[in-house]
Amino acid sequence: MAKMNFGGVIENVVTREEFPLEKAREILKNETIAVLGYGVQGPGQSQNLRDNGFNVIVGQRPGKTYDKAIADGWVPGETLFGVEEAAKRGSIIMCLLSDAAVMAVWPTIKPYLTTGKTLYFSHGFAITWNDRTGCVPPTDIDVIMVAPKGSGTSLRTMFLEGRGLNSSYAIYQDTSGKAYDKTIALGIGIGSGYLFETTFQREATSDLTGERGSLMGAIQGLLLAQYEVLRENGHTPSEAFNETVEELTQSLMPLFAAKGMDWMYANCSTTAQRGALDWMGPFHDAIKPVMQKLYASVKCGHEAQISIDSNSKPDYREKLEEELRQLRESEMWQTAVTVRKLRPENN
Repeated sequence: MAKMNFGGVIENVVTREEFPLEKAREILKNETIAVLGYGVQGPGQSQNLRDNGFNVIVGQRPGKTYDKAIADGWVPGETLFGVEEAAKRGSIIMCLLSDAAVMAVWPTIKPYLTTGKTLYFSHGFAITWNDRTGCVPPTDIDVIMVAPKGSGTSLRTMFLEGRGLNSSYAIYQDTSGKAYDKTIALGIGIGSGYLFETTFQREATSDLTGERGSLMGAIQGLLLAQYEVLRENGHTPSEAFNETVEELTQSLMPLFAAKGMDWMYANCSTTAQRGALDWMGPFHDAIKPVMQKLYASVKCGHEAQISIDSNSKPDYREKLEEELRQLRESEMWQTAVTVRKLRPENN
């Protein structure tokens, strides 16, 4: 474990250089890794582990997702089973089901969380709010987490490109005395770039805040507000979208992802510099109270309860699909369809 300076704050991180893949294989050589769920994180993590030489099986109920697992090379009865059977066979049970699914199958898989096994998550939701989810693990197993900081698709794509997606890691319960080694070995095995230390509670609260904030909720709200103002003042859909979304995602984001927003400020026109410096303050002052309210709602468990209550309703899926349809068919994102088709790589 290395000490790294992040803006003046020292944190614990683990890199591939200090914890190579060969070491990870040695630590997990006698383990059967059962990946439960083949939806969002399951495909990337399971395939990366398989390609890295670990003993992996998948647990997934029959349906389209099960068929996808078969298409990805998992063999029914050999490396692909139902959720219960995979949990029974696994010594390390990677619970990569959705939060709602974890709660639904917990009574089914809990009998297989027997002494000496390891329970792995990629999200702290079920454990952090287990007074609400009911997911209270036995005290005689290790409970650990590796949480890639991106989608399962990105994890797999970057792995195939020879890169790594950074991940956080946490240990909730260490009964074997070997939980740390297993955690980092799994983190390296799934293709993490580097791993940084957290807790289940910190991961869950930061994750829910991020999803509702700058990663999805806030960014959609910001983009839509600017798009609407431009449209209301006579700008065409194409112009409004290009100035709001296309330039951001196609030109600027790759640059400040590589070099930082400070570099962006130093390398744009003086007109852009002056305006950005003048307006970042008002935007910060307007947005921070909303972020504080959001964080408080996440930390106290209110956001978790909203998700639990919503997911438990019989018509949840239908209502969700309707909300997603409205977003998909909005003028801004229908304009996006046309703009994407006009990109040079598509012509």
